[in-house]
Order: sequence, then structure tokens, then C-alpha cells
Amino acid sequence: QVQLVESGGGLVQAGGSLRLSCAASGRTFSTYTMGWFRQAPGKEREFVATITRSGGSTHYADSVKGRFTISRDNAKNTVYLQMNSLKPEDTAVYYCAATSRPFLVVLTSLYDYWGQGTQVTVSS
Repeated sequence: QVQLVESGGGLVQAGGSLRLSCAASGRTFSTYTMGWFRQAPGKEREFVATITRSGGSTHYADSVKGRFTISRDNAKNTVYLQMNSLKPEDTAVYYCAATSRPFLVVLTSLYDYWGQGTQVTVSS
């Protein structure tokens, strides 16, 4: 069992930056591939970024590539999402998720554990 708690969301103007954090407790954090997803009102939850257990490989949705960076600190049991050049269309609830699968994962159905989400609002 893994518990995930996101933080760092808030209100920011377009062009601004935010850094989300996701703190994990429970089983060994370094054994999980981690991901970030988001869900805007009236839309399905969508993939944002994923990172392997060691942090050696990452993958991003095309919509955030070059603007967002996923990273992790296994010593602190935390995964981060640095979001730069934010746009109003980035407004959503952001969720972190964990999977025991040892490769990059983009499908929501393949993640085993989810946090409660943190709201990000980007004003124009």
C-alpha cells in the first residue's frame, strides 16, 4: 500500500510557474514508476508525465513537452512536477500516481495508487 499526497497547486497568471510535489509513504518509493495526470472540468483524466524508478527515463504528453519537467528524489520519497510557461488550458486538478510496473506508463488504468489531487488554475 502506498499513500500519495500532492501539494503546491494554486492560482498563477499565464506565463508563470508552479512546482507540484507528491509525497509518498508506505512501501518503498523507489520500487514504483510515478506519473502525473490532470483532469479539467468536464473532461477525462489525461496523462501529463511519467518517470521510471531510478529517474533515468521520462516521458511527456505533447501538450506539456518543453514546459513541464518531472523529477524524483527517492531519498525524500517525493516526485515533482515543475511547470513553466503555464497556459490557461493547463488549468485542472493534478494527480500523482504510482505503479509497480518497471517501465514508463501513460495509461491511467495501469496505475495502482492515486493521490487526492491539487488544483492548478492559470488565469489569462
